[in-house]
Amino acid sequence: MDQNQIQLSGTDILEKDFKTAMRGYHQAEVDEFLDVIIQDYEIFQKEINRLSEENDRLKRQSGTQARSRAAAAPNHQVNYDLLKRLSNLEKAVFGKKYADTES
Repeated sequence: MDQNQIQLSGTDILEKDFKTAMRGYHQAEVDEFLDVIIQDYEIFQKEINRLSEENDRLKRQSGTQARSRAAAAPNHQVNYDLLKRLSNLEKAVFGKKYADTES
């Protein structure tokens, strides 16, 4: 049996008639308990619907972000001028420190 297959609805529970027996359950207690079950079913169904809608929204949002990231992806060209400047700056800063400590 598939767990995702719901067998009863709130209406099914509400309209269920049980046969009475000589030493059966107290009908009012059973009805009260079934009312609570029906309310829970309705709450669970609303939550399932809300989560399903949120899941769909997040999937759409994720797909949109993936497409925008792919469109905005850099072409990975290295800016050699910037790297050369950084290298010269490191030499100027760290080169002086090493020269001062060796003296």
